[in-house]
Amino acid sequence: MAIMKTNWEIKKLGDVCEELFAGGDVDKNNTFKVKTDFYNIPIFSNGEKNKGLYGYTNVARVTKPSITISARGTIGYSEIRQEPFYPVVRLIVIIPKTDVVSLTFLKFVISGIDFTHSGSSIPQLTVPMIKEYPIVLPPLKEQQRIVSILEESFTNISKVKDNAEQNLKNAKELFESYLQSVFTNKGGDWENVELMDVCEQITDGSHFSPDSSNEDEYPYITVRDIDNDIINFERCKFINKKDYESLLKNGCKPNQGDLLFSKDGTVGKVSLVDFEKDFVVLSSLAIIRPKRKIIDSSFLKYVLKNPEFLQEAVGMKTGVAIRRIILKNLKLIRISFPKSIKEQELIVKKLESLSNETKRLESIYEQKLNDLEELKKSILQKAFNGEL
Repeated sequence: MAIMKTNWEIKKLGDVCEELFAGGDVDKNNTFKVKTDFYNIPIFSNGEKNKGLYGYTNVARVTKPSITISARGTIGYSEIRQEPFYPVVRLIVIIPKTDVVSLTFLKFVISGIDFTHSGSSIPQLTVPMIKEYPIVLPPLKEQQRIVSILEESFTNISKVKDNAEQNLKNAKELFESYLQSVFTNKGGDWENVELMDVCEQITDGSHFSPDSSNEDEYPYITVRDIDNDIINFERCKFINKKDYESLLKNGCKPNQGDLLFSKDGTVGKVSLVDFEKDFVVLSSLAIIRPKRKIIDSSFLKYVLKNPEFLQEAVGMKTGVAIRRIILKNLKLIRISFPKSIKEQELIVKKLESLSNETKRLESIYEQKLNDLEELKKSILQKAFNGEL
């Protein structure tokens, strides 16, 4: 990092701080769920109030304006805090030397640091690590000028970003609304039956997790491997031939024309297997095999994506540690469909057309959001290179 102006300095983050420390635990006897005259200090962990608890006034760890940084999991998220609070684990607190660096300028500096490559398998930040980060430090008056420019620029970017996010939301809601209307305004020649009545089989994948193979032999798909209706075979785990053949005998392999429906954790992910490939799935995914003479596979995909179907499915989740849908209950959900396969295919054609247009718009807005984030990074880089 080069000094861009003669009156600028490069300092370690720890050198411009009055205090820099990690959060800790709060004695349960010093917490209360309701804010009172005595228990009025918010307790924060990783940017969130820790279960809405308040700490006793006399145990407030931070009373001066400060910056907090999330230190584990999603690392690097920072906030300015003006009021007293108590930081717990997963949070690092920075109290700047105000005669050296302004709070707002330091917040911009921190937001421009790439923390993503810190830590090992579990990303995390530590106090010794944070202290060593080099930062560009102009004089206070110059800091104020830069902050003024950055605040105006980021405010404008935020407005554009809000519009893009709203447009993205509108595009998704438009398709969901049309999809729901298809099943709300159905014609007179429609059937209303239980899901199992239109299926040859409704089962699920393996109920045990075989060891991963280093040979990349046979893909092993879980709910995490389905994004936007597509199975991601690039990031999935693989198993060896022996385990694959064992799971194949147990009916864990989907056939071409089957539907995968996530029933554990994130319920409602749907993917049509419109190809032939040797792979198996975990029990988090239901394998739904339609009676092709009664219902078209592509039409059934949209039945499963219908908000009303998903709402009923989510309402059937049971369990405590892991919430899931029992296959027996999934089979009993009632669905509606036209008796005519040709009518089903016509509806699918319209839905596919709208879906493709929706995805095109989503891609445009998502790219715009990415471009705005890159613009923010570019402006920050110029600011700290003395180019503003």
